[in-house]
Amino acid sequence: MKPEASAPSDASPRPTLAAVAARAGVSVSTASLVFSGAGPVATATRERVLAAASELDYGGPDPTARSLRRGRSGVVAVVTEDRLVDAFRDPMNLAFLDGVAQAFGDERAGLLVIPLAAEPETDLAASPMDAAILLGCGLDLTASVDALRRRRIPIVAVEADALEGVIAIDLDNRDASRRGAELLRDLGHRDVAVVTLALDVARIRGVLTPEREAASTSATARQRLAGLREVYPDAGGWSASGSTSGDGYAVGMELLNVPEHRRPTAIVAQSDLLALGVLRAAEELGLQVPGELSILGFDGVRLEDTAPHVLTTLVQPAVEKGEAAAAAVFAALAGEQPTPVLLTCTLRIGTTTGPAPR
Repeated sequence: MKPEASAPSDASPRPTLAAVAARAGVSVSTASLVFSGAGPVATATRERVLAAASELDYGGPDPTARSLRRGRSGVVAVVTEDRLVDAFRDPMNLAFLDGVAQAFGDERAGLLVIPLAAEPETDLAASPMDAAILLGCGLDLTASVDALRRRRIPIVAVEADALEGVIAIDLDNRDASRRGAELLRDLGHRDVAVVTLALDVARIRGVLTPEREAASTSATARQRLAGLREVYPDAGGWSASGSTSGDGYAVGMELLNVPEHRRPTAIVAQSDLLALGVLRAAEELGLQVPGELSILGFDGVRLEDTAPHVLTTLVQPAVEKGEAAAAAVFAALAGEQPTPVLLTCTLRIGTTTGPAPR
């Protein structure tokens, strides 16, 4: 009895374009044209080459080898400091990626999302990319930039400290936060607390101290704090471990579940997701918003979970931010020198802020 045919071994050598050309009786350059579509090939010749490829189980040119020949991978990487599961839960990240995708247009480029890198020197050095967009990587910006600089590729940093050779796409975080704080001041609030984004790579959720604030490596958190301090220089608060409603709720309980004389009349949250968590904590404690507590967010996300409230917040142009970052990448890849971009936030007054209680 004849033995059954065995499945191809994963260890068997990958068929080559040269083998396909030899089987089809054409030159390697002609076979290459069939797969690349870069030039005219007679129909009969094309069919012969494709038939030979099918017989040899040849799936096409090795993309790695092709990218080495071209000097390009055709991939733009978006590096985020969040874990992948958190990155796609943040509406701001999704809006940013939407802007990047819109800017791609007809560009034949792939988008690679790289989550929080435990070892930037290794993780960012091994991933295929022609350029990198650093989204919210301020917590460990230097390590990421150092790893990418060695690859000599364009680097775009979004809301980060200025670094030589890195293209900046910024928000007016400080000015916007100041305008939000001025709204609370004009409403009569004197006792204001803040819930910040993560301050550093340790992502500690804890009481905000001058020492922790001074040591912060997060450009966004520092800039938004600086704007608040122009109006409320002595405001206390807590830092969150990330921009999540769960963190906002936990910190909100710490700030609000205290005797009335120690409770702030307004809380400034450095993201709308944090503000949503504070709102949930206030509701659970039976506090009226905005009668007993005003809440100010930052981002401009339309969150259905805030209903019946409309969050008072600083609205950032997240889609435009993504478009600007992608445009800078394509300009740099084309040999141009992109100019830094500064985008402006707008104050949207909703129903979560009101006059300070007597």
